[in-house]
Amino acid sequence: MNSALQSILKDPRIWRADEENHQQRSLETGLAGLDALLPGGGWPLAALSEVLLPETGSSELRVLLPGLARQTSGDGWAALVSPPLLPCATALAAQGVNLSRLLLVESSADRLWAAEQILRSGQCRLLICWPGKISARQKHRLQLAAEHGDSCCIAVLADSRNAASSAALKLRLYSGADGLHLHILKNRGGRPGRECLLPHV
Repeated sequence: MNSALQSILKDPRIWRADEENHQQRSLETGLAGLDALLPGGGWPLAALSEVLLPETGSSELRVLLPGLARQTSGDGWAALVSPPLLPCATALAAQGVNLSRLLLVESSADRLWAAEQILRSGQCRLLICWPGKISARQKHRLQLAAEHGDSCCIAVLADSRNAASSAALKLRLYSGADGLHLHILKNRGGRPGRECLLPHV
């Protein structure tokens, strides 16, 4: 294999089907069981991730808050765009989120535009949005904005596991008798189909 081809194959954006891409840059999710299943050990950077669940506003914060706390603990910024319920500042702070490093955008009419602008700015490494009904083209725009700003974009969506998407990661949440299941549907650079469990507290 010539050196030019070897150089290309070392790029973390290139995935070979016979191996996992542990070079992928990421932000830790704060959940050890999930990080262990993801290439790079966390939410992929410069990429869109989708969190799918039966009803938004129910269990997603249990999965997202640890990463949000990690991202705002130093000098990093994070953003929440159009959450279905206004987050309780006291509850966020109790989970370790530094409120002085968190942006909250409540607009519903321009939420995708706002998310794109924040991602493209490169100032927020982590953006979590609740875009509602969204097309494959709009998902692609979020992916491009995340690439441009070298940021992590997490879109929380109603369960639509078969919908077309350019997302690097697709994670489905569902509740069971034993706790909250996190099932990986799509995992660029890794293997889909794996699952971890957050037991009931």
